[in-house]
Amino acid sequence: MAFEPIHCPPGHGVAVVQYGKTSDGKQRLRCQDPACQGVTFIHHYTYQGSLPEINRTSVDMSLKGRGIRDIARVLHVSPSTVLQERKKRA
Repeated sequence: MAFEPIHCPPGHGVAVVQYGKTSDGKQRLRCQDPACQGVTFIHHYTYQGSLPEINRTSVDMSLKGRGIRDIARVLHVSPSTVLQERKKRA
């Protein structure tokens, strides 16, 4: 049996503990590193539009002048997801 440490996405810390479950049964995790300030995350997302990297990429692409449909097509997410991220970051 092999042990694979789970790294926190924002801070890359390894002090991660279980922090309950989501409404659809996925395991929620919490980083205990002081630099992360207790951020919670899910290790395996069901929908790729929920990944922080995809959200950052969509915002970067929109700042460079790419259209909403083009971003959605390239990242394989819904145009609604791209619009929601754009509204959050505005």
